[in-house]
Amino acid sequence: MQKMSWLAAFGLTAMAVSGVVLAHHSHAMFDHSREVTLTGKVTNFAYTNPHAFLYIDVEGDDGASVNYWIEMSNIPNMIRRGVSPKTFNVGDVVTVNIHPLMDGRPGGNYITITAADGKTYD
Repeated sequence: MQKMSWLAAFGLTAMAVSGVVLAHHSHAMFDHSREVTLTGKVTNFAYTNPHAFLYIDVEGDDGASVNYWIEMSNIPNMIRRGVSPKTFNVGDVVTVNIHPLMDGRPGGNYITITAADGKTYD
């Protein structure tokens, strides 16, 4: 009986983990053949799993601001790269290099981000 409980627990855990893995999206939505450099003001920094997100207002040629969302990596990777919840603050001016979204919406997957203090994170 005890062996059966262990197997059942293992099976349920395996199913739960595989569901999380299968739920993760691919990066096919990003145009990896292009790099775009943007400079703008931070409007939000969401330091959350499964990905951190940086939101910046970028001023266009016409003077209007466009809010871009930049998908970053997961929190353990961000910690290894030196990024903390306080690395990017609302109002900071940052420069980001991204692979833009394929559909033209204002966003992308980050390559590097240079913070207001001049430090670059990749």
